[in-house]
Amino acid sequence: MKKLLLCCLLPASLSTLHAQSTASSLTPSSLTPSTQASLTPPSLTPVEKKITAWIDTHMDSAMRLLISSVNINSGTLNIEGVKKVGALYARQLEKLGFTVEWVNEPDSLHRAGHLVATHVGKKGKRLFLIGHLDTVFEPDMPANPFTMLNDSTATGQGVNDMKGGDVVIITALQALQAEGQLKDMNVIAYFTGDEEKAGFPHAVARKDFIERAKTCDIALGFESAAGFNKVVAARRGASGWKLEVTAKTGHSATVFSPNAGDGAIYEAARVLNTFREQLAGDPYLTFNPGIIVGGSDISIDPQDTHGAATGKTNIISPRAVVAGDLRFLREPQKDSAREKMRAIVANSLPGTQSTITFSDGLPSMEPTPGNLRLVAVADQLSNDMGLGATVSEDPAVRGAGDISDVAHYLDCIDGLGASGKGAHRPGETINLKEYPTLIQRAALLIYRLAR
Repeated sequence: MKKLLLCCLLPASLSTLHAQSTASSLTPSSLTPSTQASLTPPSLTPVEKKITAWIDTHMDSAMRLLISSVNINSGTLNIEGVKKVGALYARQLEKLGFTVEWVNEPDSLHRAGHLVATHVGKKGKRLFLIGHLDTVFEPDMPANPFTMLNDSTATGQGVNDMKGGDVVIITALQALQAEGQLKDMNVIAYFTGDEEKAGFPHAVARKDFIERAKTCDIALGFESAAGFNKVVAARRGASGWKLEVTAKTGHSATVFSPNAGDGAIYEAARVLNTFREQLAGDPYLTFNPGIIVGGSDISIDPQDTHGAATGKTNIISPRAVVAGDLRFLREPQKDSAREKMRAIVANSLPGTQSTITFSDGLPSMEPTPGNLRLVAVADQLSNDMGLGATVSEDPAVRGAGDISDVAHYLDCIDGLGASGKGAHRPGETINLKEYPTLIQRAALLIYRLAR
């Protein structure tokens, strides 16, 4: 019966794209052939063995929830879609005894809001579990519904980042509840609706998120996992910058002359290239120009995602605008980079005037002693599960994340979600072979930390 049920739930494209992959390929026994024997070694307690066994026998329902959520477009700006995913998850959490609420953001932010689920227990550490409902894939982008690519890989919008991680949270909590371990736990599961492009001002968009995190002891983030043997104890922060250039205009035949100057586009090019020459190579520092507009008449929207320009090849451009981001591991590194960028901008070419402004986004999550202690707990668990040692992942491979907003207030680790490839790109995938084990790791980590 299980095989027939899942066949109905999988997208129609499965039969044509991968006919040989039947619904039975989604069952735990086939998803984890290389690790199944090591999931219940003697070093796990009897309770922990029951938790992992429950997950093994309930992967079908986890997959149904994942498929349903992936097939709802929830690009950050698709407010209705974000709310639909939130409602889907809310129903599951309510069944577990969580008090569920929707936190609206001010209308001026043009964002959907956040799903918050709270479970009040009688003892133990207070845990703050972090997911997000939105993806980078807006409705006007090519559709990519959940599709099996082979017996252990699937694709879909947000399947890895981070609907796969959201389902890790929910399934782990379901396992704990089923084995009688959730009733005494103090847990807040917080799913933001605008992680991929937070509303502005950022402090307003994350006010409730931060205030609730402050009531907890430990934060666990369920962004994409790098397999079984790495977790995230540090993430780089992210901030924005905007370069605006004005210049004299005139006939192109006079460019570079004393009267006409070099034009706005050359000045923008000078600034960007000097950024690259002087700042590149600083460990954990990156600065990326994401959009550039230049010409005789230009416009760029307030969110720096769309621009328009008109111009002619025989007219010296009088305006240029460039918007980008700046990522860093520690606050002093960010401050130093900004000073260097200001100095570069100030040295404008003849006939041009450049200014740069900066906006704060997500702070960095620094590798604190408390975070590293959580890595040690994850390492012990990984060894107890027979998966080998777990270490902290190199911060250079991670961008910013919601967990960074609360990293100054409590101990944190991230990277506990689903594994896969191609996050933020068409064809994003999830590794379904590793998925059950990652859910088991999450459930046991929550169990151990809550005690």
